[in-house]
Amino acid sequence: MPYRPTPRTEARRAEVRQRIVGAAIDQLADGGYASATVQAVAARAGVATGTVYRHFPSKADLFAEVFRRASGREVDALAAAVAPDGRPVTERIAAGVEAFARRALAAPTRAYALLAEPVDPAVEAERLAFRRAYRDLFAAVLAEGVATGEIAPHDTDTVAAALVGAIGETLTGPLGAPRRGQEALVAGIVSFCVNAIPRVDARMPVRAGGET
Repeated sequence: MPYRPTPRTEARRAEVRQRIVGAAIDQLADGGYASATVQAVAARAGVATGTVYRHFPSKADLFAEVFRRASGREVDALAAAVAPDGRPVTERIAAGVEAFARRALAAPTRAYALLAEPVDPAVEAERLAFRRAYRDLFAAVLAEGVATGEIAPHDTDTVAAALVGAIGETLTGPLGAPRRGQEALVAGIVSFCVNAIPRVDARMPVRAGGET
């Protein structure tokens, strides 16, 4: 008869897999993608290298899973920051941009790995999915603003993608070489993104927080 794993065996397998992924996430945060060899992850997880390969055929497979989980947390944080709660749309966008920037700057090595560090193609695919998820959240808020007349009609997907691109590009340098003046950096990113939103009266500049 073919071997059938018992519930206890399956639970043990799931626990080991989770431990490997957790170790890989920690390694990513400490040293970035380049440091996260299968050997380093195995040692951190307290398992043999062969055990890692039994769960993940390659480093790319492992880190595709890692990027899914790590980026999922970031997307959830952005969703919470822009959630509808009575604030004007510009304030919600500003809050989302600020949350994005502050979370990245608080963990620069991990954020650089998620946003810009050279990675394998399978991992890059997860990075693109992460950026699309951010775009979709911003686009949904912008669409609400158009529907309520708070902001001018526009291609919300395009503007949302431009916001994500601007945030990521602006942060790439500081994440790779952390510097002082982070408050000014965050304020500048927020101001730029809020002022990029098409306004009903284009003659009235909008500052961070939705004020005119």
